[in-house]
Amino acid sequence: VSLGKAGFGWTGSAVVQARKKWPVWTPPPEMIQRRPELAKYKDGMPPGPQSPLGARALYLFRDGKDTMYRLHGTPEWDSIGKNASSGCVRFMNQDIIDLYSRVNGVAQVYVRPNLSPAGKLTAVSNRTAEPIDAGVPRDAEILK
Repeated sequence: VSLGKAGFGWTGSAVVQARKKWPVWTPPPEMIQRRPELAKYKDGMPPGPQSPLGARALYLFRDGKDTMYRLHGTPEWDSIGKNASSGCVRFMNQDIIDLYSRVNGVAQVYVRPNLSPAGKLTAVSNRTAEPIDAGVPRDAEILK
């Protein structure tokens, strides 16, 4: 998996409450402001192999509210094993497809702090991450 890059990582718990096959990716205004070249996708990037959300997305909630964090696929396979995301947990597409098939109801997710090679905790930011997309799609499957 790939986790949040410096300043975007988070730890704690959340629950998967929605899921979507081949989700449309819509960058939030905060991301477009930071990366103006993404403005062409303000109304959404169609699903497909180049979409930052990959083949599947599992939407994470806390206290019934969308955290804007996702477990999702990625076309950036070279990011796997690194801290490279905006706070989401990236998977290779075949792995998120497998995980998606196993999550048929609300599921608890725990993100633990990084451990150094010596087994010691390393610093992790718990600030609010920049959202990866504009929200849960209306046609996402809501899990119960």
